[in-house]
Amino acid sequence: MRENEGKFGEKEMDCGGGREALVVCSDRSMSVGITVWDMVCGDQLLHIPTCAASPRGLLCLREQFLVASQIHRHGSIGGGAIFVWPLNKPQSPLRNYPMEAIGPVSCSKDGVYVVGGAPSGNSYIWEVADGRLLRTWHAHQKSLTSLAFSDDDSLLISGSDDGVIQVWSMINCGRFPSLFHSLLEHTSSITGLLSISGSSSPVLVSSSLDGTCKVWDLVRGKLLRTRVFPAAITAIVLDPGEQLLFSGSTDGLIFITMLDTALVGDPFDVPEDQPVVLNGHNGSITALVFSTSGLVSASGDCSACLWDIANGVIIRRFNHPKGAITNMVVIPKSSLLSVTNHQRFSNQFRVSLLDKYPQPGNSSMGMITLLPSSSSHRVHLPTTGFQSAVSLNQQILDLEARMYTRSDTNETRDEYREPDVGCKNDKACPGDEQALAITFTRFDAEPVDLICRLNHTQKEKKADD
Repeated sequence: MRENEGKFGEKEMDCGGGREALVVCSDRSMSVGITVWDMVCGDQLLHIPTCAASPRGLLCLREQFLVASQIHRHGSIGGGAIFVWPLNKPQSPLRNYPMEAIGPVSCSKDGVYVVGGAPSGNSYIWEVADGRLLRTWHAHQKSLTSLAFSDDDSLLISGSDDGVIQVWSMINCGRFPSLFHSLLEHTSSITGLLSISGSSSPVLVSSSLDGTCKVWDLVRGKLLRTRVFPAAITAIVLDPGEQLLFSGSTDGLIFITMLDTALVGDPFDVPEDQPVVLNGHNGSITALVFSTSGLVSASGDCSACLWDIANGVIIRRFNHPKGAITNMVVIPKSSLLSVTNHQRFSNQFRVSLLDKYPQPGNSSMGMITLLPSSSSHRVHLPTTGFQSAVSLNQQILDLEARMYTRSDTNETRDEYREPDVGCKNDKACPGDEQALAITFTRFDAEPVDLICRLNHTQKEKKADD
């Protein structure tokens, strides 16, 4: 693999690889930095020095910038640090120094806002374009471990080390974001939060070191179902069709289960079906992400793997001997190319230094309006500020009535076709990107068929052994 310190040119686009790049980093040392690989051919495209990001502390902003919260060693002096690199010119990061160390970070879908969580339980919201620190508030009693925006950016979900999940309304909030729900069913640290539209109501999927993944109704704050695993869950991701849940564990296994968002009589009942298991790592799974080439997993064994999940085999392994991979994102490879002046003008997206302290004008009771992007199942929260607990409860009741009236009349319910559970032999060949793409397009229609084929393949392997 080629070593490119902060440089990337047109010739790297012709290495015979795909259109995406895999970005990884470790929390071991600032000298390890960020490594960028071609997703298909495996060539190293870029190395960005000076980065050691906290777990769940790396994100790609509008496919143009990498944002990473830097580790804060116990006993070290000073506040935190958040670095921002333009992907087309990563040599000189924008170095930001908030009041305290920041762990997990997340951004709104449109890239307008960045939120960070601290070990103290505090949360921070910045406006990216001008760097204003819009709000800071005490969100949790314990350290924040995970952050995510809802599918339409109207809600912010935060998880902490004590297993508490808080759901915050981000539309026209007052001095602090309004607490929408507290979800208290997990018994250990939150390791993943995924928000999807759902067929009739927004859904949250959470994972925890307590060995469970839980599915929640975001509008009602109601637990829909619980999936129990034989090991602590450290990372989760959904397939592109949002039908299959991939759960990585501390023992290096990746469990594949059906994502069922329907309400069951007892959400604590454990489903009887056994998950399909992908086994290829020797350390705890630290991150999971999907690309057009397939599922990618990162592990404490200093490697990342690209999977052919239809056959349950590894297509490519990316070795990272400098340290365990703690963060991973997929970006378009074209984002790494230098832009012309014309492109820079037409696609301008400004990122400013993030304020360390709120500006005097931000400490007033003014409103923050985080306008949600378009979504077919948007959470239509009221556009007026929440004035009291009574009015908030009434707004929630009105919202539930609207959502579930539509659900009962099938106005927003997706048409469901009973999948064919018979095993087929049209397996994708390892390394065949086109075949994998075909497999992914069928996820939304035949996830049960995929699990059936995976189970069949595993049984054949056991029989051969």
